[in-house]
Formats: sequence, structure tokens, C-alpha cells
Amino acid sequence: MDDYTGRTAVITGGASGIGLAAAHALHRQGARLVLADMDGESLEQAVHLLAESGAQVIGVPTDVADAAQVEALARAACDRFGDVHVLLNNAGVSAYGRIDELTHADWEWALRVNLWGVINGIEAFLPRLRAHGAPAHIVNTASFAGFSPNEKLGAYCASKYAVVGLTECLHREMRGTNVAVSILAPMLVRTNVWKTSARNRPVELGGAAAHRRRTEEEQAALQSEYISADEAAQILLRGMAERQLFIFTHSSSAPLLKRRFERILTAFAE
Repeated sequence: MDDYTGRTAVITGGASGIGLAAAHALHRQGARLVLADMDGESLEQAVHLLAESGAQVIGVPTDVADAAQVEALARAACDRFGDVHVLLNNAGVSAYGRIDELTHADWEWALRVNLWGVINGIEAFLPRLRAHGAPAHIVNTASFAGFSPNEKLGAYCASKYAVVGLTECLHREMRGTNVAVSILAPMLVRTNVWKTSARNRPVELGGAAAHRRRTEEEQAALQSEYISADEAAQILLRGMAERQLFIFTHSSSAPLLKRRFERILTAFAE
């Protein structure tokens, strides 16, 4: 799909970062927008900016970890705009720390949002996308960390590896249907995910005080270059237009993937 005129896109995590950048990019191609986010204030601001630019847009405060709220999001989208054609399961949170230092709450926070948020989105929207029969697209935001292990990202990697596997299965099952399926795998993108992850972490899971992030030294040691959320959104839309299963934001990730699969293949060496 490369013409979004009159089509409706639902974007979770839509109040900032890649989600908001994708919303602006889709609006420029004619899409009607439904933004979902836990951060009500940021969501209101995002909707206001898009509406000022002429977008048909609504915002629906949503905790994607809550299946009932995601179902309510689907109903709100259909009530306002009719059929939904694009679902960007984009909401995500960071989780940082050595596996032997992570708390149960760290694991639960990462899996609730990063994995169950995607599952809840698929459960709520896939039947609706199938039912109307028009071209449709589901994009699940994983991460390059869903393809390659990273120190101190055990919980995050586990959640994103699961999203990759889930999406590959969905892609296989949707072949020959009206629903295209893609995995967005960002590497380093300038977003405020660390701040929003802390701000939105529930009190029962430790709240902001329990949230950890990289030190300045660890951040400086990262091996790739940051790109903007707008650049990531343009890569996303190109990948969707080409119906790519895997949409990577950084070509520099290719050698890392190659090394990983070479290590796997050595297990079969005679």
C-alpha cells in the first residue's frame, strides 16, 4: 500500500518518537489518524499539532498492556472513521540491567508493553482488518535488539525477540490475504523512550524510581549513528510500500546479523 488517501491508520505510542513521526508522514500521504498513548498530555499535544496541519485525527489514551483498553481503542477508531487499514503496534518501553540484577517488575514491565501490547493489538484489530477485505497492513515495532543479543538488555531483547517471532508467524499466516505484515527493527533513533518509559512505569512496578538507563559512558560506546525519528518514519513507509517483512533502519546492522547467523550455522558444520 502506498496510497493512504481516505484510509485510517492506528498508531500506538503515537504521541512521540517514531510513532508521531509516522503519523505526520502518513498524514502527508492522506491518511486519517488514530493516535494511542499512555501519556495523555503528550497525546493531546500531538493531536493538536496534527490537526493544525490539516489532519483528520483523534487521540485515545490507551495502555496497550490492557486488552480491554486496546479493544476500546479499536472501537473508537471504527466509530470515528469506519474501517481501519493500517495498524502500527509501535508502543514500547526500555528495560535496562544485567539479567542477574533485573527485578521481576523489570521483566513484567518490558513484557507487558513490548510483547503483550503487540498481542493485544493483533487480537483487537486483525479480525477487523480481515473482515473489510481492503488492502491493510500491520507493522509491529521490534528492534534490532530483537535480532541480536545485547548486554544489559536481556528483558528488552527477550520481549523484542518474541515480537519478531510472532510477526514472522503472522506474516506466514497472512500470505494470500488482504493483510500485509512487517517488522520495524530500529537501531539507534533519537526518541525520548528512556524518559517516557520511566514516566509511564506503573507504581505497582516500581514507578520512575525503579527505571534504569545507560550511563553516559555506555551511551558513548555504542557502535552506530543515531538517526532522527523522521528518518526512521520515511524508512518505515518505504518498507511498507514495498511490503517488506523486515524493515531495518540502519545498514550498519547487517554485519552484526551476518555474524550472528554465521555462529548459528557453525552448529551444523560437519
